[in-house]
Parts: sequence; structure tokens; C-alpha cells
Amino acid sequence: QVQLVESGGGTVQAGGSLRLSCAASGDYFSNYIVGWFRQAPGKEREFVAAIRWDGFSTNYADSVKDRFTIARDKAKRTATLQMNSLNPEDTAVYFCAGMRGFTWVRTVYTRPDSYHSWGQGTKVTVSS
Repeated sequence: QVQLVESGGGTVQAGGSLRLSCAASGDYFSNYIVGWFRQAPGKEREFVAAIRWDGFSTNYADSVKDRFTIARDKAKRTATLQMNSLNPEDTAVYFCAGMRGFTWVRTVYTRPDSYHSWGQGTKVTVSS
């Protein structure tokens, strides 16, 4: 399995931006779909965005569409989540996750239990 480490969280004012990074080690990263999830206090973990193993397709939750951008760099073995126009509802711990395989189906990659590799999470706080 691939090992994942997130970075880039912090505190930002509403309307601001943050860029999260996910560094991979271990298994061949290009065999993995990468997903970003978030979990706010008292809430379930929810899908934010995903990118296909080859980087040629992405998908976003409606709540972040047109504000967040997921990308990956195969050579650097990293994935990023650029977050713009942040609002207090985006406050959460953000997790990077890896799902090994080549099945690009939305009902699969939006589910947390489809992923077997998880980072430790990075906290994002958006103040009003």
C-alpha cells in the first residue's frame, strides 16, 4: 500500500486560499486514484474531490466545485488540493486517500470505504 502524508493546512480568513499537499511513498503511486475527504467536528467524513490514476479526469463535490482544484504530479509523487474562496463551512480536517486500481466510477471513488490508504489529516480553519 502507498503511504500518504498531508501538509498545508492552517487558518485563513473567509475568502482566502490554501493549498494542501499529499506526499506519497511506498507503492507505485500511478496505480492509485487519489481522493480528498474532509471531516468537520461531529460530522461524517465527506468526499471533496478525486483524480484518476493518470490525472486525466477529476470530480468534485457540489459544495466545492469551481472553488477547489485537485491535481497530481506523478514524477514528484504528490497530489494537491488548491482551495479558493474559502468559507467557514469549509472548516474541517482534510484527508488524502489512495485507492489502488483502475475503476473510475463515481459511486465508488466518492465513498471513504473504497480507500485503503489514508494520511493523518491536516486541519483547515476558516474564520469569518
